[in-house]
Amino acid sequence: MRLDTTRAILSDLIGFPSVSSDTNLPIIHYIADRLEAAGAAVEVMMDPSGHKANLFATLGEARDGGLVLSGHSDVVPVTDQDWTSDPFTMTERDGKLYGRGACDMKGFIAACLGSLDLLAEAARTRPIHFAFTHDEEVGCLGAQELVKILAKRPVKPALCIIGEPTSMQVFDGNKGCCEYTVRFEGRPGHSSAPDKGVNAVEYAVRYINRLFELRAELVKRCPEGSRFDPPQTTLNIGALRGGISHNVIAPRAELNWEMRPINEADMRFVKEEIASFVEDTLLPEMRAIAPEAGISTETIGEVVGLEPMDENAARDLVFALTGQNHAGCVAFNTEAGLFQSIGMDAVICGPGSIEQAHKADEFVSLDQMSQALAMIGRLASARS
Repeated sequence: MRLDTTRAILSDLIGFPSVSSDTNLPIIHYIADRLEAAGAAVEVMMDPSGHKANLFATLGEARDGGLVLSGHSDVVPVTDQDWTSDPFTMTERDGKLYGRGACDMKGFIAACLGSLDLLAEAARTRPIHFAFTHDEEVGCLGAQELVKILAKRPVKPALCIIGEPTSMQVFDGNKGCCEYTVRFEGRPGHSSAPDKGVNAVEYAVRYINRLFELRAELVKRCPEGSRFDPPQTTLNIGALRGGISHNVIAPRAELNWEMRPINEADMRFVKEEIASFVEDTLLPEMRAIAPEAGISTETIGEVVGLEPMDENAARDLVFALTGQNHAGCVAFNTEAGLFQSIGMDAVICGPGSIEQAHKADEFVSLDQMSQALAMIGRLASARS
C-alpha cells in the first residue's frame, strides 16, 4: 500500500516539468499541500524573481536537534534526448519507473511524502524537517539562500540526509564545485608590432599555466588517506576563446575553468593564489602598455563540498537505518556541504543510481523505492 501511494506521488511529481530554466512553483505548492495536510508547519520561501521558491517544513516541536530530509525540486532539460516515452509522464516497465527526475531526485521526495504518517510518529522524538530547494542543477542556488536563513534562526537542526541517487549506499563526502569565467581585455594591433599591443590570449594562457602549477601543488596538499577518487582537489580548463585573426593582436579572451575541492582550505588556497598572480603580475604588465587593459572574473557557481569527518551522527543514523557499516565519497557535487557549513552533520543516501541521472529514459527501480521507504520508515523507531 505504501509503495503504491509513493508510486502515485512520484507520478505526480514527474508530471511537473520543473526544469531549472523554468518556474518550480507548481511542484513546490503540491509538496506544500501534502505536508500541510499531514500537520507540518510549512514555509514557502520565494526568490527575488518571484518564479522560484524553496520549501522548509517541520513536523513536531520546533526545537534543536532535529533531522532534515533534503532534496531538490529542479531537473535537467530533456532537449535533444531520445526518450522512449514522454519524459514528463511516468511510465512503468519491468519494475522500473521512468521519467525525468525519477531518480534525480523526485524519487526521494516521493518516498518522504509517502511516509508522512510514519515521519509524524518519528517527530514525537525529535523534529523532522523537510528542505526542498530550487536550482540545484545550476549551482545549488536555492540551497545557498536557504542555509543563510537557517543559520540565523535560534532553532538548529542537527542532522541532514540528502537523498541524491546513491543506489541507497551511504556517502559521507563529496567534492565541492566551483565554476568561473575569466575575461581578459587587451589592446589590439598589428601582429608585426607585438610590443605595442596587449595580447589577451597570451595572458589567458599565462593564467592557465599558473592554474597548472597550482594543480601540481594540490597533489602535494592532498591529505594522507583521502577517500576521494581522484584523492586531491582537481582543476579543469573547460574552454578558451579569443582573438580575431592570424595577424591581429588578440584584444579579448574568455576562459572557463572549474575546481572540485576536497575541502574549504584548498578552495581558499587556489582562489588566493590565482588572485595574487592576477593583481601582482598579469595586470601590472598589461597596464604598463595599455592602462585600459583588465581581467575580470565571474563566479558561475561556488559550492563547498561535504568534508568527511571521523564523527558524523547523520552517517551513523543511516548506518543504523540501513544496516550498512561503510561510507564512501563521491566526486559529484550535492547540497550536503552547504548544510554541513552551518553546523549540521550530513550524509548522502537515496534511491536510484547516478548513472541514470540526466540521461534519456531516466528511471528509478521499485526495489530502490522500497529500500528508501524502509529506511525512512525505521526513523520512527530510531533513537533520538
